[in-house]
Amino acid sequence: MVRNRQGLAPWSLSREAGIESATVDGTIEVPQYVQPVLDTGFVDEKGNWKGVKSSDELFRGITTHEAVANSGVTLSPQTENFTSIDMTGYSNIFIAIKPTNGGNYATNAVMGPDDQPFANLSPVDSAVDLRGCIRRNDFDSILVDSADSLTADVWNIFIIQSVLKDQKLLQFQITNNSGGSSDIETAFMRIV
Repeated sequence: MVRNRQGLAPWSLSREAGIESATVDGTIEVPQYVQPVLDTGFVDEKGNWKGVKSSDELFRGITTHEAVANSGVTLSPQTENFTSIDMTGYSNIFIAIKPTNGGNYATNAVMGPDDQPFANLSPVDSAVDLRGCIRRNDFDSILVDSADSLTADVWNIFIIQSVLKDQKLLQFQITNNSGGSSDIETAFMRIV
């Protein structure tokens, strides 16, 4: 439905006041209506189509690390399709960890792997904590969770909001501090 209203043009207040020397009409037709718009992307400066990102609907990059010893370290994801996570265009991420031995596990966000470039830069310093200026005015580790008690044989799911936004070459380093050997499954789901 279109509704029209009239507004006064700022240059014609003298005409509205009745002074006939003004040569412009003092009213402007202003159409008012609601029009739905669908944004599916844009064409960049090089003429390439860039689609709008949408959230992952399912967990991806499911990786199984077998018999990780106590104090052993894994890097995830490590699948044929995902050796790292590209967060470009995503704000938040869910990570899921399913150990076979309950207890404490440490989780860090790290750079890597070193055989992939970060944008056009290679090699990167892989398996090193991601650092940035997130909470203060100096560089600090972005995500370091030194101990979280995980339940065995179920998916322990965590959301990480904003701090990993737009990270291009992301892996999670998980350290088994449960006191015994454990199979560890991991997965991730990105949210716009």
